[in-house]
Amino acid sequence: MKALEGVKILDFTHVQSGPTCTQLLAWFGADVIKVERPGVGDATRKQLVDVPGADSLYFTMLNHNKRSIELNSKNETGKEVLTRLIETCDVMVENFAPGALDRMGFTWERIQEINPKMILASVKGFGPGKYEDCKVYENVAQCAGGAASTTGFLDGPPLVTGAQIGDSGTGLHLALGIVTALYQAAKTGKGQKVLAPMQDGVINLCRVKLRDQQRLKAGPLKEYSQYGEGIEFGDATPRAGNDSGGGQPGRILKCKGWHDDPNAYTYFITQAAVWDKICDVIGEPGWKTAEEFATPEKRLPHLDAIFARIEDWTMTKSKYEVMEICNPLNIPVGPILSTKEIMEDEGLRKTGTIVEVEHPERGTYVSVGCPIKLSESPVEVTRSPLLGEHTVEILSEVLGYDGEELAKVVESGAVGDVNKAAAE
Repeated sequence: MKALEGVKILDFTHVQSGPTCTQLLAWFGADVIKVERPGVGDATRKQLVDVPGADSLYFTMLNHNKRSIELNSKNETGKEVLTRLIETCDVMVENFAPGALDRMGFTWERIQEINPKMILASVKGFGPGKYEDCKVYENVAQCAGGAASTTGFLDGPPLVTGAQIGDSGTGLHLALGIVTALYQAAKTGKGQKVLAPMQDGVINLCRVKLRDQQRLKAGPLKEYSQYGEGIEFGDATPRAGNDSGGGQPGRILKCKGWHDDPNAYTYFITQAAVWDKICDVIGEPGWKTAEEFATPEKRLPHLDAIFARIEDWTMTKSKYEVMEICNPLNIPVGPILSTKEIMEDEGLRKTGTIVEVEHPERGTYVSVGCPIKLSESPVEVTRSPLLGEHTVEILSEVLGYDGEELAKVVESGAVGDVNKAAAE
């Protein structure tokens, strides 16, 4: 039994934010029906293609465990099919441009008429307000959500992060909203709208920076490197390089081999509780009794010197040796793992965080598995659907179309090349 078994999701999403959300729901057992334009499909099917004639990794890695139906929702028969899908499904997820559903004739009021228990979940770039009609992509969301202004080094420009906190982060927020709405609907019998603006999602993930913004009123942020360097703070949370975001100072330090390996680094945190052990490990036992290092507060102005000495030690060890030495002593450290190292990690493969998937067009590829583990709802990652692969199956099995009805739908041009799809 899967956690969301029996839940039907009508997936009108494309690119990354929406598909991230619906893929997560599919991993937990929901029947996700991905609606795609006949002959075209999700735009990412043909973006960043690395295997000619096959769906791109951009598409396959965001659309596992789903079924695909080709449907022209502007066609009158297509609208009838969509109406029946709304009647049948529990959740409709969309990341269209603002107003697109209304123009299709499926306003929230109309959707409620068709299915009062329907949950309409939407991803938008901005919430209601002056920017609500603006188009937003990943990096725009990072910039508008406060992430870019606080990322990078003080003497450089704002930077975006490689983590897709705008798109995939918003998808995770939306998935939680949907599950919460399903729980409420089970008790009340009523559906509702769920909105996850990308800007809001990034702001939520940047809450510690908003914390620091308010702390500025009480004086300089002493755990930031610029405090020890004597650089004055402005009126907004600054870029902090690789400083720790918490109360325990931390930095990225070079390890042995850093000249040749761009990822031969470790993250090292000088947690107060293990200060004496840190001093012993790096060969500075005198620091344990030195007056200028006696308390965490007294150490703050000297962080540059402290981390420089720690780095002298880490540069004599590989990033894995640093872990092997420090972890038994409860000194918080962590290696900078490259994407290659992550993909090859045996532990991550064993837990299903990294998986290999077979695909009929591209063969075997590596993907990310479900990041959340439920003991009573194990996840088996299955390949993404070919365009329109399940059109006939959905029309007949989900909507109950008989042969005559199916023929009419095909003749109307409301669906794609079902003969080809069914054969595949």
